[in-house]
Amino acid sequence: MDHSAFVLTNILLLFFFVSHSLPSLKDDEINLERSALLAFKKGIVNDPQHALSNWTESTGICMWDGIVCDNGRVMGLNLSGKDLQGTISPYLSNLSQVRWIDLSENSLHGPIPEELGALSMLQEFSIRLNAVQRQVPHSLGMLKELLYIDLSGNELHGRLPTTLLYNCTSLSSVDLSNNSFTGLIPPEIGNHLPNLTTLDLYLNQLTGGIPASLCNSTLLETVDLGNNFLTGTLPSETIMCFPYLKVLHLAFNNFYSDDKNSNLNPFFSALSNLTQLFSLELEMNNIGGTLPETIGLLSRDLKYMNLRGNLIHGMIPPSISNLSNLSSLNLSDNYFTGIIPLKLFLLPNLQRLWLSNNSLGGEIPSPPCELNNLGLIDLSINNLTGSIPANLASLKQLTILILSENLLSGSIPSSLGSLKLQLLDLSHNRLTGTLPAEVAGMNSIAYYFNLSDNALEGSIPTALSKMNMVLEVDLSLNKFTGKIPTLEGCVAVEVVKLSNNHLQGTIPETLGRLLSIKKLDLSSNSLSGEVPSSLATSTSLQELNLSFNHFSGQLPRAGVFAYLSFQSIMGNNFCGSLPGLPSCYSKKNIKHTRTFLLLLVCIISVLAFLATILSVVCYKKIRRIVVSHRSEIDLNTPTQDLSSSYPRITYRELVEATGGFELSRLIGSGSYGHVYRGVLSDGSVVAIKVLQLQASNSTRSFNRECQVLKRIRHRNLMRIITACSLPDFKALVLPFMANGSLESHLYPQEPGTDFGIARLVMRVTERNQIPENVANSTANLLFGSVGYIAPEYGYGRNASTKGDVYSFGIIVLELVTRKRPTDEMFNEGQSLQNWVKNQYRSQLENIIDSFLLQELEAQNPEIRNIWKVAIVELVDLGLICTQEAPSTRPTMLDATDDLDRIKRYLGGDTTATLTSSYGISSSTITGGDYW
Repeated sequence: MDHSAFVLTNILLLFFFVSHSLPSLKDDEINLERSALLAFKKGIVNDPQHALSNWTESTGICMWDGIVCDNGRVMGLNLSGKDLQGTISPYLSNLSQVRWIDLSENSLHGPIPEELGALSMLQEFSIRLNAVQRQVPHSLGMLKELLYIDLSGNELHGRLPTTLLYNCTSLSSVDLSNNSFTGLIPPEIGNHLPNLTTLDLYLNQLTGGIPASLCNSTLLETVDLGNNFLTGTLPSETIMCFPYLKVLHLAFNNFYSDDKNSNLNPFFSALSNLTQLFSLELEMNNIGGTLPETIGLLSRDLKYMNLRGNLIHGMIPPSISNLSNLSSLNLSDNYFTGIIPLKLFLLPNLQRLWLSNNSLGGEIPSPPCELNNLGLIDLSINNLTGSIPANLASLKQLTILILSENLLSGSIPSSLGSLKLQLLDLSHNRLTGTLPAEVAGMNSIAYYFNLSDNALEGSIPTALSKMNMVLEVDLSLNKFTGKIPTLEGCVAVEVVKLSNNHLQGTIPETLGRLLSIKKLDLSSNSLSGEVPSSLATSTSLQELNLSFNHFSGQLPRAGVFAYLSFQSIMGNNFCGSLPGLPSCYSKKNIKHTRTFLLLLVCIISVLAFLATILSVVCYKKIRRIVVSHRSEIDLNTPTQDLSSSYPRITYRELVEATGGFELSRLIGSGSYGHVYRGVLSDGSVVAIKVLQLQASNSTRSFNRECQVLKRIRHRNLMRIITACSLPDFKALVLPFMANGSLESHLYPQEPGTDFGIARLVMRVTERNQIPENVANSTANLLFGSVGYIAPEYGYGRNASTKGDVYSFGIIVLELVTRKRPTDEMFNEGQSLQNWVKNQYRSQLENIIDSFLLQELEAQNPEIRNIWKVAIVELVDLGLICTQEAPSTRPTMLDATDDLDRIKRYLGGDTTATLTSSYGISSSTITGGDYW
């Protein structure tokens, strides 16, 4: 009994000790969590919403805003959208029981603390839309209970966190989008994430292909890999592993279709097995082939399909009308031909339809009256003919209608005025007739109203003033007559373009009172009178063009007129202080007395007599001077000299040829000006280079360019047609080359592009060899561009042909690698040529453009070896031409010989190869370690 009593006593004492120590232990843990949260608050430097205002020592932590507790312990931390600024405290790792942390939509910066890997109970973690930097710590791979992680919209970089993706096997949702992650998608990712339903890696810098291991993540519902640098064939086999897939986004990558980018059948056949597919985006991938009829077998749940910006050709398959739930279809920027299927307009749920920038022809289908869901139609930049269907007005939900740049004719249906359009663009067609008042008076227009470049006539309806929300009105390049409407109701309008019409009368005073007006173009009309004072007092007006009218009077000096250029007011009868204008004289200063007139006549008579004598005396001497200097006259006065041997052209003709120098006609820009595509009155297409007079040395540049283009004759340099020179305007007129520049396609059809560059440099010292300036297009003659100019120019050395050899070598390396010398990868002392040189002796395929490698692998073995030899020799030539010391570079004549031999070798002359200056001969290239 004594022993039993002793044991019982000890048990009671132990129970008493434990029961009294547990509350103390719990209090310690709560205090630790309080300290952790206060440390987090201390790291917040700005709390504009006062989200942490009640985080004080005197208040229990479970009462704090954003804190969720269970039995006194912190289970959740939710501070989403509080605009907090500061860093994430490592002391949050002391919240040992926390299940979720949501710090999204703030302004947090700094790294993700390594210590957060200690949160063993954490299931959800989100820091979406902050400014968190550096790499994802490996310690996050210790979060074994993690189900959901969202690190999107930050500034994270480095490789994707493999420890996280391999160790956290319970993960169902991974969102790492909108960061700067690089490298490959981890190849074993699918083997470790069997429960994954969402994988979002959108908008990073990932390379490589889609790992085949993803086939093991069979529960995937969302895959977004858009806006990366991923390559490879469209993943037909992989996506068949995802029976529950709803979202597939592969846009803005470098994927291609089967059979050398010509067959879309396998991919769309695989898609037809995805019965829950909801959204498909393949935008901007350069995918080739025709759309197969099997597109009609895709999921009936499909609502969004975007195939914009690819190489898809052929007709739009009528079976696409089987996708009855489709609400958004974008097939723009492809090569579709044929007519627009009427069945497209029969899709009952279709709300947005983009078919722009294709080669579609025929007439616009007339939609059935019962179709009421279409809100956007964009059929611009096609070859559509016929008239605009009047029953487009039956589409009561239509808010955006874009039919520009087609061949549409006939009149504008007045029935369009019954719609609630926010944007209407019918520009660049062949529309005739008048502008219906019903259309001009649509007060729902909130963006722009563009009817430019048609043949519309009659007066501009006064109802146009009803557009109280419109931002831009463009009625230019038509045949409108009558007066300018007051537009007093257009209180939001910023841009008004009425140029190149037949408008008459004066400028309404109300135009200058429009509070938001920024640009007003009334040029090339028949307007008259004086400029209203309201234009000078307008505080918003930034651009004004009154040229080629019949205005008169003194030009104001205030407001926009203080910095107006002469070309903006030329072709009128203005007077004023602007250079090029006559001075204004008041009538009160003219003396009409008989004495004054008599004195004036006497003075004129005496001056005339003296001038006659002086002319006789100096005639022979002046003639000798003119004859002796005639041979010395050059293009230092380009317009006068050009006028004797080149056709004359006026500024107005250039304005008409370019549609008033429209942005849509702009085909190139340089530091000294812009190049526009123009059509002269005789129908000839030209390139018009307009000098930017604000640039330093711009006049010297114009004179030099006239000299060079007049004297040089070369097959890769276009001849000059003529020039136009005014005090405030200078331009060169050159032949238009429709094939674009070397930059637009680094691998041209003609193999002689490099060869032509070399021949040209032997004739003219270019100083600005960059792909944009290589002939095949209208080039700019500039002094130098970053990345292409020789290093010795940075030390003030005189320009020489050795510098042009350097530029030529850079272009050769760019041709082979498709890497710009200004690429972001070349920083901290690295350069294109050094990068190539470092890879040269190891694996050449690391520097060769991927598309070139694909073409290489597609050849038979014999041709492949020939190509390999030629590629190595091109790389070698580029490296030799870009050596640091000018004296060690070859002459352009030597470069020409090397290119000639490479061309002959590619043409079948196997004796034409050369030995590399780096010790590599063509006989060892294909058999060595270079590939």
